[in-house]
Amino acid sequence: MGKKRIAVQTEKELLKERETIEAKLRKEVKKTSQKTKEARLYIYSSYNNTILTLTDLKGNVLHWVTAGSIGFKNTKKGTPFAASKAAEAMCTAAEKMNIKKIALIIKGIGTGRESAIRSIANHSFEIISMTDVTPVPHNGCRRPKPRRV
Repeated sequence: MGKKRIAVQTEKELLKERETIEAKLRKEVKKTSQKTKEARLYIYSSYNNTILTLTDLKGNVLHWVTAGSIGFKNTKKGTPFAASKAAEAMCTAAEKMNIKKIALIIKGIGTGRESAIRSIANHSFEIISMTDVTPVPHNGCRRPKPRRV
């Protein structure tokens, strides 16, 4: 094993290394601050479950929560209480990501949609917009043929 040698750097090399590290940090802070200020929150509420998905403005998923992932099972997943608990879990995750403004996009006709919206509104987010994108049937299904007797 020989003697241990200590690497000695000159002052110019140290300053150069410091500048590159600081430049990288500035870029990372700039990226995270741009991504984390605004987000979109998609709420999909069916009769059986409530799904909340948090995305950035480009559509990349940042976090998601369902009533089933919190611990509710079977028919209890579709209740308004389960939806409000899922929304609270989503709000805590969004606060950790430093998100200030949220645009809500709501889809579905389940019982949990109103309670999820209320619990999100109670937190310290600025709600930019609320959009309902629930599909509406426009002509219904085809009528049955007349019966031949």
